[in-house]
Amino acid sequence: MTMRTRGEKIFGIFNAILLTAIAMVCIYPFIYILAVSLSDAKSVNMGAVWLLPKGINLNSYSQIVHKEGIWTAYLNSFFYMFMGTAVSMALTTLGAYALSKKRLVGHRFLNLFVVFTMWFNAGMIPMYLNFKNMGMLDNRWAIIFGFAINTYNFVILRTYFANVPQALEEAAKIDGASDFKVLLKIYLPLAVPSLATVALFYAVERWNSYFWPMILLKSDSKIPLQVVLKKMVVDMSSRMDSLNYGRDMTGTSEDGFIYSTMVIAMIPMLILYPFIQRYFVKGVMVGSVKG
Repeated sequence: MTMRTRGEKIFGIFNAILLTAIAMVCIYPFIYILAVSLSDAKSVNMGAVWLLPKGINLNSYSQIVHKEGIWTAYLNSFFYMFMGTAVSMALTTLGAYALSKKRLVGHRFLNLFVVFTMWFNAGMIPMYLNFKNMGMLDNRWAIIFGFAINTYNFVILRTYFANVPQALEEAAKIDGASDFKVLLKIYLPLAVPSLATVALFYAVERWNSYFWPMILLKSDSKIPLQVVLKKMVVDMSSRMDSLNYGRDMTGTSEDGFIYSTMVIAMIPMLILYPFIQRYFVKGVMVGSVKG
């Protein structure tokens, strides 16, 4: 076994300290949010909560359970995440497979055209006018299909498909397989790490999305949880009167109620991530080596 030099040992210690500090900076906001959500109103209002809960109080969670608007928004977020991710994965996979083939007429131009959208777009107002002219304002499907493909995710899958050995496809074609069957039986099984990574990207993006849902959706019955959170955090003075959030929340601080909602909003992603994390590094690296 090779002995480490003094410089390597010093670098290792410095690296460990630095990464530990960065990890703590990243983790602390989650700890603080959880602590505030579990603390009593007096401790929160006095600013006494820093790391651990003070005076355990579950009133804020009880208030959330009885707020109908929260659960409607929560279910909407699940709908946009699952349906949106399914649509995004279907369209991204089919498009990436097609553009990974050099035999496609206009292959180079189409790839440049797609990549061009990573840096340039029409802007917010033209996009809004497009949705309006298509009659898709206050329409759930505007959120599902209007933002179905992320170019970065598209490039990851396209690059992965382009790196699959051509001999596999040629052998399948000799056996009479169609392009769709080649995609289904060869490419998709080989691309599980990239598919899982891209699916996670889409799921997180869908779950956290609030800006365009806030702009396009007007009905309270259609808005996702993130729009509710935005209104609660940024527009605290209104206290979500449009969703009938009461001002008299006995034993519950305003911050405690908001942070409790944030904790509930984080749960799905915290559950989902560990199952996909093992694919994450491999999927990103393999899908971004060549372009």
